[in-house]
Amino acid sequence: MTNRISILISAFGVLASILLLAFAVREYHSGASTLWIGGGAVLLLGALYALVRDVRRPRPAPTT
Repeated sequence: MTNRISILISAFGVLASILLLAFAVREYHSGASTLWIGGGAVLLLGALYALVRDVRRPRPAPTT
């Protein structure tokens, strides 16, 4: 159960970082620094890494 909750939290992190990256691109088009896009991309990559790590984590064997 804990593993599923961790995966769900990581998925919401990916969603939030995608929204932040979209906001950064919009701000860049209106004259903001390119660091916004770089920061958004770094956050997205970190969130994707956490999601992949959580999905690939071995599940514990059921107890009898």
